[in-house]
Amino acid sequence: MRKHLLISILFVSVLSAWAQQTNNSSNTDPNTSSVSQSDREPIPDPRPKDFWDGDDPNFGNLVTHPITTKKYVQKYVGPIRDRLNELDQLTAENNGRTKDVDARAKQGIQMASERASLADQHSSEAANKAQLAQTAANQASTRVSAAEQTVANLDQYKGTAQTEIRFRPGQSELSKSAKDALDEMAGPLKGQGGYIIEVRGFSPGHGQTAIRNSQKMADSVVRYMVLNHNIPVYRIYAMSMGNPAVAGEGKRSEGARVEVNVLKNDLPTSAQK
Repeated sequence: MRKHLLISILFVSVLSAWAQQTNNSSNTDPNTSSVSQSDREPIPDPRPKDFWDGDDPNFGNLVTHPITTKKYVQKYVGPIRDRLNELDQLTAENNGRTKDVDARAKQGIQMASERASLADQHSSEAANKAQLAQTAANQASTRVSAAEQTVANLDQYKGTAQTEIRFRPGQSELSKSAKDALDEMAGPLKGQGGYIIEVRGFSPGHGQTAIRNSQKMADSVVRYMVLNHNIPVYRIYAMSMGNPAVAGEGKRSEGARVEVNVLKNDLPTSAQK
């Protein structure tokens, strides 16, 4: 087996030497001296690019050629391995940067989503507060309108009952019929509100004497209604008229009497008092 290998190596080295000599002879041209300087071939690379790397093609150099050593193989494989390692490193760095960018992008999207949710929450709270404020404003406006209407109608009293109490001349005591008339008038007013009672006394005579007598009769009516029917004093307005002349006629009224009028305001707020 070793003999066959040596014969094969020897045959290959002879063929390689013959091929190199043939190429050298074919490249020699006797007319090269006539070729101009511009037509000459470029200067060849001093580094040989054939199998022998500048060594003579013989059996000895074939056996000792560097291609058969590990160092020679490492010489050509090492740069390729370095480039592959650099490529792997760049790929790893790019992957790391890509992951970092993706993480930051996800974090930014999450933060933006949280801020958007917070903004929506604040917007909803602001809308609810605005709605509550609008509701409160509407209620206040309604109350103001009701209050204005109440104030405007405070003096809108209507007569609901009227009676006349007669007295004997020079007397201020109430008769039984006078008390019955006052009981009938004051009975429905119990527990009610929004009313006033107008009491006006008239007496025959002249000047201050008539006024004093009419005052006594009016006081008798007021006293009876306050003590017997618990009518608040602030709801009774009494006035002694004396003996005034009848308007347009020039005559004076006759008879001692007290006119009692119940005036009522039908406002709901006043009715609840």
